[in-house]
Amino acid sequence: MKIIPAVDLMNGKVVRLFQGDPKKAKVYDYLGEPIAIAKKWEEEGADALHIVDLDAAFDKGDNLATISKIIKEVKLPVQVGGGIRSLEKAETLLSIGADYVVLGTLAFSEPEVLKKLRAKFGDRVIVALDHANGRIMVEGWKKPANVGVKEALSKFLGIHVETFLLTSISRDGTLKGVDADVLSQACAYKDARIIAAGGVGSLQDLYVLKRIGVYGVVIGKALYEGFFTLKEALKVAREASS
Repeated sequence: MKIIPAVDLMNGKVVRLFQGDPKKAKVYDYLGEPIAIAKKWEEEGADALHIVDLDAAFDKGDNLATISKIIKEVKLPVQVGGGIRSLEKAETLLSIGADYVVLGTLAFSEPEVLKKLRAKFGDRVIVALDHANGRIMVEGWKKPANVGVKEALSKFLGIHVETFLLTSISRDGTLKGVDADVLSQACAYKDARIIAAGGVGSLQDLYVLKRIGVYGVVIGKALYEGFFTLKEALKVAREASS
């Protein structure tokens, strides 16, 4: 199981939101600039980084310059999401060195873009399945896509997408535990690589995710608030299953 720290960017700073609400952003200035934080996770052994451009997601500018610097200075695989709502934006991020782009709204509104990106860049596209009680939400988690998680998985697997970021909106930033039910249903699709996000607050949550069989887990607030260390999370992920 891959351990993937989150680096969420707003106004050039690393922040964490509560249930996706920009009005409830906590800024982690005291940990340093975004590049310093990214390097900290790299030095501590992270498997990859999950960067989210919250300003782009909320149509309030972007953090492309900062993202570009992180990609150049960190040798970890980097997946970038947030406000990627055009083919050109996705191509730009992949061209400057992002290993993966995470597409939510665009994947649902223009699925043909996924085929074009796969044709040009291969398997470097992750589809974001951001859900509220199993129903997909798009456009910064504000608008329902009128489709459920299982229906969306079937649809995208049908066009050869393999990796999915499954985020429980109601649990995001809450530290109250993962949505094991929806994640279990998603992991039952044998060709899908599921990356879990939302609600991780303890090492026990990581054991739950490992049992479910997720490919990876994005961890944000639990690491930033010191509920456990990255070293401890990696130990859980690397332990042989009993």
